[in-house]
Amino acid sequence: MQSGLRMSYPLLLGCLWVVAAAGVSFLPMRAQFAPGLALLIAAPVLIVWLGLAHGWFLAGIGSFAFLSMFRKPLWYFTRRALGRKVAE
Repeated sequence: MQSGLRMSYPLLLGCLWVVAAAGVSFLPMRAQFAPGLALLIAAPVLIVWLGLAHGWFLAGIGSFAFLSMFRKPLWYFTRRALGRKVAE
């Protein structure tokens, strides 16, 4: 008999995303750009999918986690997009 405990695809991919982000953080800074950019692009899609599958409260928690992990790159891209001075 099968148990009723199954993890959905968005939740499973969200967990794998977190593990991948933690793994990327161990790389030297110059090697973090490409995988970090891929994680940055994948996160909003994953958060929306998580919200559609499990509710927007869980998507909100995922958004706060995403924003806390990527606060500096997001701050950099926001300032650059607005034409403000960016500390290099």
